Amino acid sequence: MQLSHVTPVEFDPDLIARHDRSGPRYTSYPTADRFVEGPVAQQYVDALQSRQSERPGAALSLYVHLPFCDTVCYYCACNKIATKDRSRADRYLDYLEREIALVRTQFKVQPEVSQLHLGGGTPTFLTNAQMERLLSMLKASFTFTHSAECSVEIDPRRLNDGALALMAAHGFNRMSIGVQDLDPVVQKAVNRIQPPELTHAVLEQGRGLGYQSINLDLIYGLPKQSVQTMQATLTTVLQWRPDRIALYSYAHLPERFMPQRRIEVADLPMPAEKLAMLKLAVTTLLDAGYVYIGMDHFALPEDELAISLDQGTLQRNFQGYATQADCDLIALGVSAISRIGNVYAQNHRVLDDYYAAIDQQQLPLVKGLVMTQDDLIRRAAIHDLLCQSKIVLADFEATWGVDFAQYFAPELVQIAAHQVDGLVTLKDGVIAITPRGRFLARIVAMSFDRHLREARSTAKFSRVI
Repeated sequence: MQLSHVTPVEFDPDLIARHDRSGPRYTSYPTADRFVEGPVAQQYVDALQSRQSERPGAALSLYVHLPFCDTVCYYCACNKIATKDRSRADRYLDYLEREIALVRTQFKVQPEVSQLHLGGGTPTFLTNAQMERLLSMLKASFTFTHSAECSVEIDPRRLNDGALALMAAHGFNRMSIGVQDLDPVVQKAVNRIQPPELTHAVLEQGRGLGYQSINLDLIYGLPKQSVQTMQATLTTVLQWRPDRIALYSYAHLPERFMPQRRIEVADLPMPAEKLAMLKLAVTTLLDAGYVYIGMDHFALPEDELAISLDQGTLQRNFQGYATQADCDLIALGVSAISRIGNVYAQNHRVLDDYYAAIDQQQLPLVKGLVMTQDDLIRRAAIHDLLCQSKIVLADFEATWGVDFAQYFAPELVQIAAHQVDGLVTLKDGVIAITPRGRFLARIVAMSFDRHLREARSTAKFSRVI
């Protein structure tokens, strides 16, 4: 399939090495480190009420966080709970059901859902009976559109017989399979033993059941990894021809994520080797016909993600890049983050705190943020850069009622510096990321992050590469 409007990409290792530094991934703006404690529950309820009066027919997205894993992968930075006790999920579902009821009371009529995503942790930690219960709970409180996009994160090592068929019967049509690396030495170093045959069998089973846009997650920069192991992994993965590939950079932050303390620093590849792995992966995927979507995502040209990029409708949210129009998100479960209108609201991150709030008949919210008009304007600029690789100034001004040059005067100083370095062009009223700059789109987007510029962010972000 020919895509005519996708900005090409060029891999410039010297340019990337010069600009490789820490920065947000912008699954939200402002970023979650800006969330504050306060009357977040009331702000969330007010936003839900405004939604019903102002845009009752707007699309709604659901996210459910399922935190349990029975083994810990050492690289993992997710909010998770390691346990082999499946009965803990029964109690968790009890509280999820009560949280759903608390949210549902805010709606006069049963809300319509066009997207559902199950994340974790490991959603496939649930037994089939527990999964059936969860999906029945959701369908009892929400109406799913006929074309709803329903996706789930899959750990092939923890997939019950019949689980994929059960979810397919409930309308699931997309999946993301955790792989990371196929080399057994690397797998041992990160405590994730997963034979290639197992991964391939799950992928083929999903295809047979009608799952579309099947994604495989890979990571570069893991302990014991090298250009050679990466080449071997890519050779096998490309034989499977997944619809999408997410190629993440491993961020070693042991001070934040305890499991990473089990990784020997001496086993991590040096920066030059890590960059060489990225170059190999990018070159290999592009040569194999994949389209670079942005940041760390690739897709086949006939995949909806690539088509959305080509048509200028690509979106970005807490799950990464998405095809559907930007919509309100209700997030359920421990640590989950909702966004309704201009309000972000995050649940308690500690399970006992989450349970305690629900026991008091309260929404289990602890932090949040009400976006200002400035936040919304900057969010739009960052979105345009990360999703369309450009900002058309006249269109932006018409949408937001600002004089771009005046409003973003400090940012345009940085854009001018990026232009000198070849990351962007600014001509004919368009700021456009160059083919050489596409892997550094986060760096360009950071120019518009007022919280970073004013040193108001205290979070430690992962490195861009």
